[in-house]
Amino acid sequence: MADLRQLAAELGPELSALRRQLHRVPEIGLELPQTQQCVLSALRPLDLEIITGTGASSVTAVLRGGAPGAPTGPVVLLRGDMDALPLAERSGEEFAATGGAMHACGHDLHTAGLIGAARLLSGIRDQLRGDVVFMFQPGEEGHDGAAVMIDEGVLEAAGRRADVAYGLHVSANMVPRGTFTTRPGPMMAASSSLFVTVNGVGGHASRPKDAADPIVVAAEMIIALQTVITRQFDVFDPVVLTVGTFHAGTRRNIIPDDATFEATVRTFTPESLERIRTVTVRLCEQIAAAHQMTADATFVAEYPVTTNHAEQAAFALDTVTDLFGSDRALAMPNPIMGSEDFSRVLEQIPGAFVFLGACPDDDWTAAPANHSAEVRFDDAVLPDASLLLAELAVREIDRLS
Repeated sequence: MADLRQLAAELGPELSALRRQLHRVPEIGLELPQTQQCVLSALRPLDLEIITGTGASSVTAVLRGGAPGAPTGPVVLLRGDMDALPLAERSGEEFAATGGAMHACGHDLHTAGLIGAARLLSGIRDQLRGDVVFMFQPGEEGHDGAAVMIDEGVLEAAGRRADVAYGLHVSANMVPRGTFTTRPGPMMAASSSLFVTVNGVGGHASRPKDAADPIVVAAEMIIALQTVITRQFDVFDPVVLTVGTFHAGTRRNIIPDDATFEATVRTFTPESLERIRTVTVRLCEQIAAAHQMTADATFVAEYPVTTNHAEQAAFALDTVTDLFGSDRALAMPNPIMGSEDFSRVLEQIPGAFVFLGACPDDDWTAAPANHSAEVRFDDAVLPDASLLLAELAVREIDRLS
């Protein structure tokens, strides 16, 4: 079989240019028309079966293996997400985006890396005894794009259900540049949201006794929500609740009629999820009642726990070790509280999710994190990202044939 390592290295400049092109035009949510067109243009010369989504700007590409005697061989799914975040970029990169959106979680690298894998595998299609599905997904950042693509048939895009699935995610400050890490079992937390509106009575700020101030009550709720986690939940079954938005008022001398805040909630077990759902809603409602107000509190469960299948997690690390050396393969000691809708895929298909260190600085521990407006990623890791994805597909097809 062709030396994919050499081919991947030769793709480096093209992948870097593609990543920077994508970085300049970040798009948010499920509708990513410019990103979709960029992906389609890059895939067009590869003779793939292309399907575009109807409920989102997704791209599904199927590569048919051409090895003799394998018309119904295994199917491997490889996934890369494409959407950006609503952040005004402050990275200082010469290719930085403008306009209030930013690829602050590295999805531009994921997209370019998956295109690189498609390039590599297209060059050896006559040696593949199975098919590969490339899942270019919008809407990972809170829009559940994976569920949309699953509903539209991505898992059966090859004409039969995928046998195994892999995804890759870059990190700015989790592991050193070029290091791959994963683990069996729970890898990332389930994600939920809490939406709260405190209903008060507006009035003049100089006469609070004649109004019902929702701001101080909402602030009390936020502190109480942090306290309840440390006092009612097991520290060995971690729960995180972080308030990300708080909105109230129009002027400093006006008590507003209401105050709203939103929080993200992360859990690992069904028991903690159900308990935090009950506790948070009850707490907000009862604190409001104690101040003779009402609160509308809504808890919404979103992404499930990202759970790697043990066999595929071990297979991924073994493949990293074989390709790059044992010093580049790190067994992830603990799961993290981030969440991922690739969990939707792993609920239905055996597979694994892998992190890749992509910090451009040697002191990666002090670097801005993913989701920071100042975060930077080194696109020099792209050939290795593409190579790993391609090799996982090749080796899984051989293993399952």
